Amino acid sequence: MTIMKEDKNLNTNISEMPEQLVTFESGNEMAATAAAQINYHIMGYFPITPSTEIAQYLDMMKARGLHDIKLIAADGEHGSAGINYGASVAGARVLNATSANGLLYMIEQLPVQAGTRFPMVMNLVTRSVSGPLDIRGDHSDLYYALNTGWVILTARTPQVVYDMNIMALKIAEHAKVRLPVMVAYDGFFTSHQKRKVSYFKDREVVQKFVGPMPTGYPNTSDPTKPITVGAHMNGDDLLNNHYQQSEAIYNAMEVYQEIASEYEKISGRKYEILDLYKMEDAEVALFLLNSAAESAKDVVDRLRAKGIKAGVISPNIIRPFPAAQIREALKNVKSLLIGERADSYGGHGPNLTHEVKSALQEDKENKTVVLSRVFGLGGKDFYAEDAEAFFDLAIDAAEKGYAEKYFDYYGIVPGKEVNALNPVIESHQGKYNSGLIEVTEDLETNKLKVKIPPLRNLTVKPKRIAAGHGACPGCGIFSALELFFKGIEGDVVVLFQTGCGYVTTTAYPYSSHKQTMIHNLFQNGPATLSGALEGFMEMKRRGEIQVSDDVTFVMVTGDGGMDIGMGSAIGTALRNHKLIMLEYDNEGYMNTGSQMSYSTPIGHMTSTTSVGKTQQGKSFQHKDTAQIMASTHIPYVFTGSEAFPEDLVKKAAKAQWYAQNYGTVYGKLLITCPLNWKSDDSQGQVIMQAAVNSNFFPLYEVERGITNITWNPEEKKKKITLEEWLAFMGKTKHMLKPENAHIMKEFENEVERRWGILKAKHENPLL
Repeated sequence: MTIMKEDKNLNTNISEMPEQLVTFESGNEMAATAAAQINYHIMGYFPITPSTEIAQYLDMMKARGLHDIKLIAADGEHGSAGINYGASVAGARVLNATSANGLLYMIEQLPVQAGTRFPMVMNLVTRSVSGPLDIRGDHSDLYYALNTGWVILTARTPQVVYDMNIMALKIAEHAKVRLPVMVAYDGFFTSHQKRKVSYFKDREVVQKFVGPMPTGYPNTSDPTKPITVGAHMNGDDLLNNHYQQSEAIYNAMEVYQEIASEYEKISGRKYEILDLYKMEDAEVALFLLNSAAESAKDVVDRLRAKGIKAGVISPNIIRPFPAAQIREALKNVKSLLIGERADSYGGHGPNLTHEVKSALQEDKENKTVVLSRVFGLGGKDFYAEDAEAFFDLAIDAAEKGYAEKYFDYYGIVPGKEVNALNPVIESHQGKYNSGLIEVTEDLETNKLKVKIPPLRNLTVKPKRIAAGHGACPGCGIFSALELFFKGIEGDVVVLFQTGCGYVTTTAYPYSSHKQTMIHNLFQNGPATLSGALEGFMEMKRRGEIQVSDDVTFVMVTGDGGMDIGMGSAIGTALRNHKLIMLEYDNEGYMNTGSQMSYSTPIGHMTSTTSVGKTQQGKSFQHKDTAQIMASTHIPYVFTGSEAFPEDLVKKAAKAQWYAQNYGTVYGKLLITCPLNWKSDDSQGQVIMQAAVNSNFFPLYEVERGITNITWNPEEKKKKITLEEWLAFMGKTKHMLKPENAHIMKEFENEVERRWGILKAKHENPLL
């Protein structure tokens, strides 16, 4: 076939190159394609937008038998980094992908990977670091990675993503380097936008280029040759270790050039250390990372047509930093504007600005005026007119020989007092105490007695969450939460961990919450709320705040929050703070696109447990969070469903009493997600009832260590089979096929085993 020539970087001697196909794909798809062709051993991962798709694409490819990578879904990014480090220590080839706060959560592991010199490749799909939360693309996560000791390549287009992913592994494993390599590209700009891409038809071409795994380096794969990895060092040893690591990362510059030259011979695509666009005689220039540089090139052409000698510099590698190449490129440039999608707060300019300035310090002849502008935060688009505005600033500085303002933000919109935000939702503070719910303690049985009125009487209590949230049709989160809150008297402070429940109710400047709501990330919600509670109680004790009644503190979690946040939840429970942890379980990470959670049942299809000829959905059993939390011996644990409303409201009333009088409460609500369950919007209550009556989701409580089943389908003669429940959902239709009878049998056995244990505990208070 013929490869179309797209730019000057395409080698014209095409006839000698391996065959390539042309496709139209996104950066994430091409990262997955490169990984599948390399056929890594291990990918430990955790979903986070916008990098999630890489694991999803690889899972779909694996279901079709296109690679043999072992995909391991971690409990969080910290866990994924540990999985990958362990695999690399064992000598395996390892891949990861993450974004934003996911990178920050794993960041303490990244210097370990680099400092012990074990290669791997990670795609950093760049995204704004919260808070406030923003899932779109900037470079604030990338800048945290600059000091981790990793080699960092940057990719402007999906084509470059594919090519850099192939080169990255060879760089990482090179004898002069032996370091992990990061490929960074712009979230949503490059990760999701489709462009024309050429890729190798035969994966053997890629594998031959990367080469066999290096031998002769110590790892843990051979027990007959024991080694010690990561032993602590004294100051002198550590200094020497870091010196060697420093030398290795500087070696990566030479190695990059060598490997890029080799890659050009088989691909026809050339990747210099700096991508220089019309810089040969430029007098004014922009320095931009990744996709923004592509947008600026058209502006260069227009300025050139007007006689202005403009150019653009964009590095293909930023660790090690290409200082010598930058000095050479800027020899005759009068003015350079550096645009950065991140800031180094308080540093009078972001990271790369200072690194460029430092590089120029070593050239005594250089007179370039260097300006710096922070732009595009939170995924704010960068258009041609923005590049023109940057060039206008650079041209003005070139003419004057100085800049009016060397560092500033670009594109900010100053607020006006007349536009000050005012609440649009009426406050119902103090109106949530109906007086209709009675909770009393039976001192003989050590249990609570709850009296509730007919549920219609509780409708006098205002809703805690206003209509107008953005949840999908049929979503069970808010109907279940509102039903639970009907059992809570008085005011609440609610913390929502990141998830569907949070993102569909708040987007600045709007909020659907009628009472105080705090947001924090998946992994730290319980700890955050415990701090808010204890701060409130201590200020109240000191008389610094005046409140008539105690506020109930409730943490709402879902979308995997009890996976990545399990450690924080257990720690909070063991400290026994007087709060409620409430989990809505929709059996997946729905907020990021229906990936598998640990609560997903065996065999169920998600976007990371695909169904195909080599796999049939999730491969292991679901997590029993309620029993895990009961093992911490907190005062009250319960399960609930809106399909059994009286049961749920009573448990909510108990939860509040225990939280206010004894300590931590945990509750788990199974809720519907029609979009990702592939079920009918109107069938939510039916599906919930079926989940309970099939014994998959039993309704019970553990009150001061005593287990009580509150709905027994067998005694009520409502028992149905798991098949009857699964038949309601498209995500489980494959499980009902005869060829998957073994999966169904395994699922049935586990459900009945757990039900049997629960019945035994119900019958014997000592269990």
